[in-house]
Amino acid sequence: MTILLAMTPESQAPLWRARLQSALPGRRIVTPNEIGERTQTRYAVSWRHPEGALAGLPNLRAIFSLGAGVDHLFSDPLLPDAPIVRVVDDDLTNRMSEWVVLHALLHLRRQRLYDEAQAERRWREEDLEQPAAKDVRIGLMGLGALGQDAARKLRAMGFPVAGWSRAEKRVEGVGCFHGREGLDAMAARTDILVALLPLTPETRGILDARLFAKLARDGRLGGPILINAGRGGLQVEADIVAALESGALQAASLDVFETEPLPSNSPLWRHPRVYVSPHCAAVSEPEAVTRNIAAQIAAYERGEGLRHVIDRALGY
Repeated sequence: MTILLAMTPESQAPLWRARLQSALPGRRIVTPNEIGERTQTRYAVSWRHPEGALAGLPNLRAIFSLGAGVDHLFSDPLLPDAPIVRVVDDDLTNRMSEWVVLHALLHLRRQRLYDEAQAERRWREEDLEQPAAKDVRIGLMGLGALGQDAARKLRAMGFPVAGWSRAEKRVEGVGCFHGREGLDAMAARTDILVALLPLTPETRGILDARLFAKLARDGRLGGPILINAGRGGLQVEADIVAALESGALQAASLDVFETEPLPSNSPLWRHPRVYVSPHCAAVSEPEAVTRNIAAQIAAYERGEGLRHVIDRALGY
């Protein structure tokens, strides 16, 4: 039985092959250029695989994404009609929440202004307001596994948290909104907007000038703040830059971008009120991901159902 590993960059394939082989002893792990008899392939493991790399596999049982996101799979018009399984792993979830809480606190405690003061060797003891977390409202876009964990940890820090999702959800301690009208209502009470949404046709470009204009203007941080660790396609970067210049946004923390790597001529690199990180908010431990895939395959072959299978119609 063969497991196909198809990914870019190809330079990473040997490392992932070794990890998968360790987690799945006795299985043959192959890349697209060495697959051989295609009828033997039962599972595919993908990260931004080349177009058509998974085609022509008549006995394919499941496709596993190496990351939490699955939008990279849908860029392939020849994608087989097999169940798509996304990674839901405690390690990845915890890392994402760490990054979100870190940046919420950086903005709460005005850290960028203190960094500037340090660079100027200027002592700023009393001239910056330091609001408490309880006085800064967070609006969380996305209430899946990542969003719910981030909400719990933000609440533990004292932030009032509301959340928004496509369909109605209930999360303990979180004011829940849904649908287009619900998004506008949540935005109106949001000082820090956190995006942890999947990328779908409906969410592409959702972080735009129209939404920024709906955010609260009566907050304690001098203006609304955007934190996006979801997908780069959620944001319209020209609108983010324009909003920062107009005051519609006070600051932003961005881990994902429309084009990755972020082009060197992007104004986001040097903007004084933007934190940029290289899509590293939730880089899960590779061994944890491969253990997760191996456990899913073992359970499936025992006759159990696959977990975390995405709905192709919804895209997540």
